[in-house]
Amino acid sequence: MIMKSVAECQAFLESAADQDWSRPIPGLRWTVAQAVAHTADGLLWYATDFAAGSRELSTMDLAVRPENSPQELIATLEAFATVLVRVVDGAPPDARGWHPYGLADASGFAAMACDELLVHTYDASLGLEPDFVPSEELALATLSRLFPWAPPAGAWEALLWANGRADLWGQERQTGWRWHCAPLSEWDGTNPRTG
Repeated sequence: MIMKSVAECQAFLESAADQDWSRPIPGLRWTVAQAVAHTADGLLWYATDFAAGSRELSTMDLAVRPENSPQELIATLEAFATVLVRVVDGAPPDARGWHPYGLADASGFAAMACDELLVHTYDASLGLEPDFVPSEELALATLSRLFPWAPPAGAWEALLWANGRADLWGQERQTGWRWHCAPLSEWDGTNPRTG
């Protein structure tokens, strides 16, 4: 699932590599390049968090430099996704890793990576042309794993809603949103948002 997500995001970003990535993203405090760099940061953080197990490691500073060229940022995104896939694939079935929202299992880390990729590529697209829209299959798989309380119809719109990016008809706007990254068997049946 991670590599399918990175392939879709990479294809979109490569198609926009000749645009100005220093443009600010409307509604966010990032430029296009900063959104892509942040996504790459997250992928490598997830690999280290999962590999470290149940304790938080705060021993390093990690920051992809957004001043790199779009091509370099895209290559970094792919490389860090590959690192995460190898960590996830090599983990024992009962492995858990630290995350502020709970001790995530392999499927949780994979879904968080997909969420980061899909949603932040969408964020980046708001400063580019045209808007990014992933496959419904990836949106639904990510939504179902991380946001089991979200309505499944219109998975991409629901995923944007669950991440506080959009309104969804008939649903209260998500502020202070959280995902459920621990195993789904540990979900208590509620929406754990904080605000």
